[in-house]
Order: sequence, then structure tokens, then C-alpha cells
Amino acid sequence: MEEMTRIMELKKQGFCCSQILILQGLEMQGKENPDLVRAMRALCNGIGGSGDVCGALTGGACVLGLYAGKGTASEEDNFLLELMVADLIEWFKTEYGEPYGGIHCIEIVGEQGQHQSRCGGIVAGTIQKVKELLVENGFDLTGGDW
Repeated sequence: MEEMTRIMELKKQGFCCSQILILQGLEMQGKENPDLVRAMRALCNGIGGSGDVCGALTGGACVLGLYAGKGTASEEDNFLLELMVADLIEWFKTEYGEPYGGIHCIEIVGEQGQHQSRCGGIVAGTIQKVKELLVENGFDLTGGDW
């Protein structure tokens, strides 16, 4: 319930699904990164408002990248990143794609956005799945080294 309250608080502040996911990932690590949050705006409403792939899914993949991706020239991607993203996509397809007719924003919320009430639950479910994937694969949610 606490997670849904935070999601709704962030939504009221004007953040979209992908931004809310990255904000939660950053919060778990005790970090702030307005530039990253700003960049995530391009994934909102199905990539730039196009209705394409759901921003909760792309945002969730980005949170996985926040933990397991290469961030400097001297770093390497964690070999688990692509596996975790693949698991997230398969889970998302089953959890939301099947009942709503696909993984695109327009399929989930409808052309007129009439089903936007689904978004909060999808964001909450996605952040929970991302946390599970990270923990299952040995990542410290507080952002410690892997």
C-alpha cells in the first residue's frame, strides 16, 4: 500500500510511468538524478506519447539497467542485465499483455486513454517485479556494488 501511495504522490507531481519507475529505483539507492528523470520523460505514454511500448515496461528495463548497466568507460555491463530484462518482458507480456491485448500503451489504456486507471497498478506491479528480479540475481537494492 505504501508503494501505491508513493506512486500516486509522484503522479500528482506530474511524473509519468517511466519517470515514476526510475524515481523509485533512484530512491532505493538513496540517490537523486534529475537529468536521468528528465530523460525518462521521453518514454512516457508509449515512447514520446506514440502509444507504443508501455512506459512501465521500458521504465522497468531502465531501472534494471540502473543497477546492472555500464555507467563509465571502466565499467562493464553485468552479464545478468539482458537476462533480467528478458524475464521482465516475458512477465509483462503474461501479466498485462495477455489481459489487455498487448504491451503497447495504446492497447492497455485505449486510444482515448479511457483505461488510465490501470496505470497505477501496472507501475506498482512492475516495480515489484523489478525488485524481485534484482534480489533473485544477487543485487543489493540499496545500490551496493555487484
